[in-house]
Amino acid sequence: MIIKSNINKKSSTYQSNFDKMSELVSDLKKKNRVTNIGGSLESRKRHISRGKILPRERIEYLLDDKDNALEIGQLAGYGLNNNETPSGSIVSVIGKVSGRDSVIIANDATVKGGTYYPITLKKHLRSLEIAKENNLACINLVDSGGANLREQTGIFADKEGFGRIFFEMANMSASGIPQISAVLGSCTAGGAYIPAMSDETVIVKKNGTIFLGGPHLVKAATGEITNEQDLGGAEMHTKLSGVADYFANDDYDALNITKSIIKNLNYTKKHNLKLKEVLEPKYNPEEIYGIIPSELKEQYDVREVIARLVDNSELDEFKSNYGTTLVTGFAHLMGIPIGIVANNGILFSESSLKGTHFIQLCEKRGIPILFLQNIAGFMIGKSYEERGIAKDGAKLVNAVSTVTVPKFTLIIGGSFGAGNYAMCGRAYSPRFLFSWPNSKISVMGGEIAAKVLSSVKELQFKKIGKKWQQESKLKFNKEIIEQFDYEGSPYYATARLWDDGILDPLDTRKKISLALINSLNAERKNGKFGIFRM
Repeated sequence: MIIKSNINKKSSTYQSNFDKMSELVSDLKKKNRVTNIGGSLESRKRHISRGKILPRERIEYLLDDKDNALEIGQLAGYGLNNNETPSGSIVSVIGKVSGRDSVIIANDATVKGGTYYPITLKKHLRSLEIAKENNLACINLVDSGGANLREQTGIFADKEGFGRIFFEMANMSASGIPQISAVLGSCTAGGAYIPAMSDETVIVKKNGTIFLGGPHLVKAATGEITNEQDLGGAEMHTKLSGVADYFANDDYDALNITKSIIKNLNYTKKHNLKLKEVLEPKYNPEEIYGIIPSELKEQYDVREVIARLVDNSELDEFKSNYGTTLVTGFAHLMGIPIGIVANNGILFSESSLKGTHFIQLCEKRGIPILFLQNIAGFMIGKSYEERGIAKDGAKLVNAVSTVTVPKFTLIIGGSFGAGNYAMCGRAYSPRFLFSWPNSKISVMGGEIAAKVLSSVKELQFKKIGKKWQQESKLKFNKEIIEQFDYEGSPYYATARLWDDGILDPLDTRKKISLALINSLNAERKNGKFGIFRM
């Protein structure tokens, strides 16, 4: 059924919302532009003077269609490390290379020599996770000084440390996911295992080097005097060691060879979904700017958003009269069938059971699920606890946890408390998770947190027979609210890779569809249960 829109574009509320979202999107685009520059002007000049091209240019050259690519973690590291690691010093993009859906992971040597910080490592591992889950070829554009030695405790010895990269590469290669490397600059110490563990490796003359220990370390450890090219250059590795397979004259030559390698992978995408003709939404997606309230507390009908995302604005709702604070239904996005689970208020027992039932249907039919998060949490209170809100919510969390179809999450407003869990937050392994620039992720809202913590502190004063002065109380509450506002910011979240990126609402349909398309590379095992009514 085509969703009927009821918005009034002439209302002051619509215009106010539109202006606020436009402001947020403008700020997002500005941050993206600055981030995309990479390192300092001096470091970029040094990079280019060596005959190298910049990391984002390398990626664009590889891609069949740069306009249909999906960048992951663009603002990773934002505000971290004194803002000195834009994009986490590594660029990760999903797109087609020689017709094959691939993840390209490119070190940015203009940022701290491409060395690894904790956020760099986290982003690299997230990129590999995406490749593994969606059966995407991995292309490493290596140009890195290895681990940043001052950050060694944050990247070296833990389970999710540097060594995990090689663990994942080995297991992905074993499962048939290609691992390809082009060494375009330094590849030092443990990082040398990236090309050494790849299925095929290209190395560029003069600039490309691979060694476990550089000339300075060799001299310090053994007294031997050598230079970078003799120790680990392209000639040596393609003629003597066999660590690299292809000798390239420059970056472009290396990238062309990489394209040829991907072309010869002999891969055909298989999926079991019944695709339909792509139809544009009936309504202008730009209208989302005016639909989303400038204040998270304000309610609106999430169907208005759905109508501007899905094909022909069609949604076949499931249980439309039951558990109405959760909207569930079947739709198509760029011709691909999807199930939609969208918040339309707080979660009650009924809406939790409805969501559980619907997720079962999607699982049995092999239909991917898109979660639209705008959730304050579950309903609380004595009567709701007595009626079993905890066990009903647990059913929804169980379904979200165990479903095997691809899951995608978009945070379009608040993501608070256990609502984050029930609506497929990061801990529930959605294939991709994106946010809008108005989003907030937090255990609870700042004002509520201030009230809770203030009550606790007031009780502490009473126990010792003292009165908490009003001025101190107001200061305490203000500090809590400010802390929660700062830590709930979408930029705080995306900097730490709690999501895969912040999207302009206007780009959402395209970006989510690209995520969906890439997920079709992976085969799925059906869940072993029948459908039972909630």
